[in-house]
Amino acid sequence: MSKPLVIIPVGVVVERLKAQSPWIDHIWQPANVLEGVPDMQPWTLLEGNSDRALFYAGRAEIGLHAGDAAHYRENLVTGYPKLWIILRPTGVEPPLELVMVTADPFEGEGLTESATDLVEPVPMPESIQGVLMAFIDEHYVDEPFFKRKRDKANPEAFARRPGGLTEKKT
Repeated sequence: MSKPLVIIPVGVVVERLKAQSPWIDHIWQPANVLEGVPDMQPWTLLEGNSDRALFYAGRAEIGLHAGDAAHYRENLVTGYPKLWIILRPTGVEPPLELVMVTADPFEGEGLTESATDLVEPVPMPESIQGVLMAFIDEHYVDEPFFKRKRDKANPEAFARRPGGLTEKKT
């Protein structure tokens, strides 16, 4: 994979909710992306109690690639731009590993195919939207859509048999 042209450092906040289930104790979900990276250790408790708690999961970097500028543009024109956070269960403490954060909606959707990873979108902070808009202005290339024309069918080709033989009628 190519090296990103722009890297945006962010902090990730996850939420732990008490589950209403006899099989699991808690449900984890991405809660927010912080603009910049705070000076604290990953998995620091930010606030909460046994029913609901917020944790700083750690630092991530959003890498922007020129070839994905059209995807970032699609994200922004929705009116509700999002960032996708990918977390992976560890089976030990801390319970999740922060894998990545992406602004590419197609990449985010593609990463949902894993049966084990937790992939959720969160609202994109306005400062990151500004960086994304500037990146799109510089790297987006509008590629017009060209409808292909099909070749005309050859009606004689339908009557031919393999090997050029035709069936004799008796």
